[in-house]
Amino acid sequence: ITDVKIELASGFLGDHYDPRNKTVRLSADNYNGQSIAAVGVACHEAGHAIQHAYGYAPLKLRTALVPITMLGSNLAWPLLLVGFLFQALSLIKLGILFFSGAVLFQLVTLPVEFDASHRALVAIRETGLLRGEEVTGAKRVLQAAAMTYVAAAAAAILQLIYFLLRAGLLGNRED
Repeated sequence: ITDVKIELASGFLGDHYDPRNKTVRLSADNYNGQSIAAVGVACHEAGHAIQHAYGYAPLKLRTALVPITMLGSNLAWPLLLVGFLFQALSLIKLGILFFSGAVLFQLVTLPVEFDASHRALVAIRETGLLRGEEVTGAKRVLQAAAMTYVAAAAAAILQLIYFLLRAGLLGNRED
């Protein structure tokens, strides 16, 4: 892959791959860093570029869901707030529908992130970028990062269940 740019990202934790313009952006600590964590994060983001180059379907789906998810996330909370405040079930249902899009995005993100981390570890091993215990350290960093996505997905699912229960759309609610 020769058409991917690597840039310094602004802000803290700005590490990401942008498939729209084939750019890996790394926070200053990872862009300039030489730690095991910095290597792991940089290789993980490069893993997304590899996914993009090979047409990895979950990445394509996640990329397609971004605008829908952004719109849904922006609309869900006001609809839910107003719906619950005024007991307007139609607004609550609409808010839940939009929030469900965010949950779907979180679920689609999981295989994308796990695969990028797997690709990162393969690249680290094959290139000899890290060796021995360093590879183990990078693997731990990548696993810890992946668990943040699992936690986010679990939190989103639980929040959705909460909204469904509060609205009386799930379970047997007798008030």
